[in-house]
Amino acid sequence: MQRTIGVILGALVTYLLLLVLDATSGDATPKYGTAVVIGALVSCLWPWIIGFILVRRAKARRDQKISEEVDKQVAASKKG
Repeated sequence: MQRTIGVILGALVTYLLLLVLDATSGDATPKYGTAVVIGALVSCLWPWIIGFILVRRAKARRDQKISEEVDKQVAASKKG
């Protein structure tokens, strides 16, 4: 619910800033709509993208540690 409210508020602020900073009217409105939609999508999707990247990095580190432990145990079993 908070994310949805944040996306809506972000889209409204983006629209208002575009409206205030650009004094043109008429055919510029569809451009504003596109900017608002893209901004809302990015604000909604970026946590998932960052989370996906962080999960992949954590899994790679965990796999590396497992591989090092297996190599260490194999080396120890060959010595003994």
